[in-house]
Amino acid sequence: MFSGIIEHLGTITTTQRGERDLEVQVATGITDLSLGESIAVNGVCLTVTAFDTAGNATFFISPETLECTSLRQLAPGRRVNLERAVTPATRLSGHIVQGHVDATARLLSVTPEGEARHIAFAVPARLRRYLVDKGSITLDGISLTLNAVGAPGEDAGPDAFRIELMIIPHTWEHTTLGTLTPGTDVNVEVDVIAKYVETLCQYR
Repeated sequence: MFSGIIEHLGTITTTQRGERDLEVQVATGITDLSLGESIAVNGVCLTVTAFDTAGNATFFISPETLECTSLRQLAPGRRVNLERAVTPATRLSGHIVQGHVDATARLLSVTPEGEARHIAFAVPARLRRYLVDKGSITLDGISLTLNAVGAPGEDAGPDAFRIELMIIPHTWEHTTLGTLTPGTDVNVEVDVIAKYVETLCQYR
């Protein structure tokens, strides 16, 4: 489990593509990695399959993960958000994040507002029921607060809806958000508690 608070920025150093899968090496900057450890890479829970004492880690990305996330776009030199799994003593400064991506969203716009940034994304319409104003969402592994949630088909295309967020300078500078350009895809994970509530209401 993760909290959506980014601890490190890593850099993709090498990629090795198989017929349908992908293996990547990431310069993580984390020197006490363990084999089999779970790390959220741009919000996707991946397993460390090899590592060295310099902080380089190798991850295998399966065909399923490539199909459902934006990790298929990874290439050497690309920066990624990293978070290690929480411990029982960790402050949960964000919200409960599993690293199980629900979909990808497309960046629509970035507008400076003072030192902050107002950003908007188009999210697949099927996720609309899980999002509320001032609720939480995870984008590329970052726990963020929703400032506005639109209706499907409104300013985002027929099969999507628009979300808007205000990004403070610290988050802009210490995550990969500042490297994104309109049209870029990011990984989306909605609040898992909303999914449980939906299921409980259906099968009570």
